[in-house]
Amino acid sequence: MAFTQQKSELHFTRARKSIPGGVNSPARAFGAVGGTPVVMDRAEGAYLHDIDGNRYIDYIGSWGPQILGHRHPAVIDAITRELGKGTSFGAPCELETELAEMVIEAVPSIERVRMVSSGTEATMSAIRVARGFTRRNVVVKFAGCYHGHVDSLLVKAGSGALTLGTPSSPGVPAGCTADTLALEFNDVQQLEDAFSKRGAEIAAVILEPVVGNMGVVVPSKAFLQALQTVCKKNGSVLIFDEVMTGFRVAYGGAQSLFGVRPDLTTLGKIIGGGMPVGAYGGRAEIMDVVSPVGPVYQAGTLSGNPVAMASGIATLSILKQSNPYPRLEAMTRALVAGLSDLARKAGIAHTIPQVGSMFTLFFNPEVVTNLAIATKSDTKAFARYFHAMLERGVYLACSQFEANFVSAAHTDDDIRATLEAAEAAFRIVTS
Repeated sequence: MAFTQQKSELHFTRARKSIPGGVNSPARAFGAVGGTPVVMDRAEGAYLHDIDGNRYIDYIGSWGPQILGHRHPAVIDAITRELGKGTSFGAPCELETELAEMVIEAVPSIERVRMVSSGTEATMSAIRVARGFTRRNVVVKFAGCYHGHVDSLLVKAGSGALTLGTPSSPGVPAGCTADTLALEFNDVQQLEDAFSKRGAEIAAVILEPVVGNMGVVVPSKAFLQALQTVCKKNGSVLIFDEVMTGFRVAYGGAQSLFGVRPDLTTLGKIIGGGMPVGAYGGRAEIMDVVSPVGPVYQAGTLSGNPVAMASGIATLSILKQSNPYPRLEAMTRALVAGLSDLARKAGIAHTIPQVGSMFTLFFNPEVVTNLAIATKSDTKAFARYFHAMLERGVYLACSQFEANFVSAAHTDDDIRATLEAAEAAFRIVTS
């Protein structure tokens, strides 16, 4: 069947009349690549199907959580069972404790964990807890790292904020960001200088341990060591935002790969198995400042709801029992190697960082270590590549500055088909 977007275009015209920009998250808007967003109808395994009848090999996986593929039978069964009991109680249920215990077992740095309903809630709450615990106000973040649409963290942000060319946002009062220091990722000297000047004021440092929101960017060993050293020396809380990397790059998250033990960790995406879930947790002495045990207030009516908890428990159980990570790593390496070889043959300057099942093809010859280098990428070339791949049945992140994800549902045939599409797409990019 010939590729068409007629129904998507008609629906998008309709959507823009009732929804700002026609989308409920800017990352879906195709703002960086042009054209009309694809309107999806259903998903199964490694594939998405749109309302025009097109099928796509999916490398977004709902922006990370679908590590098992879409509609995994065990996850659907768990959700269905709980739906038969109710959707939300506004009271404790056994499943929230069960999922909490699974998280604590998997991530040794977490001794207590609080469930919330989104990654944004998790990072917002972790910052509040760190400030309450240290009785300090200043927070360090890194340019290009996105931690949700939290006022104090929407400074030099990645993800949709970077894609749309607005790394900060109107509507955020200056006072909300006055205590936020935005530094360059992987810059040890800048980090040490900031702490030498203001270490006694710094409540926390928050970062994505593997950045996914300016494209995949890997931390250097020296940078990770410096983070641990300055935080410990100054009594500041080290927060790993593993909303994207938690249970994705490894069962124990990026911190298990790097051998780092942060004070607090934020989680999301995979621990909900596709349902809206977030969490934050860490050392018991820090988490025990959270209400109702301590004075730092945080609440959520739908937090720990049984349907989302059942979905998360089923997903983590399968990940633990089946250990798909070696195969995910191997498939992703094969895909990345194939893409790099084809791009090189086409004469396209590029680099493709990869950690576990996360990767980004940067149209940029430099190794991307921070936001300044990432923004040198050829976004026009990326847009041509994106649309050429879309028309050939491959659904990628619709921005140069996002991560792509391989799932356990992808097959070797999917990888081969993706590389065949890329070979044709690269010819279009260079034509």
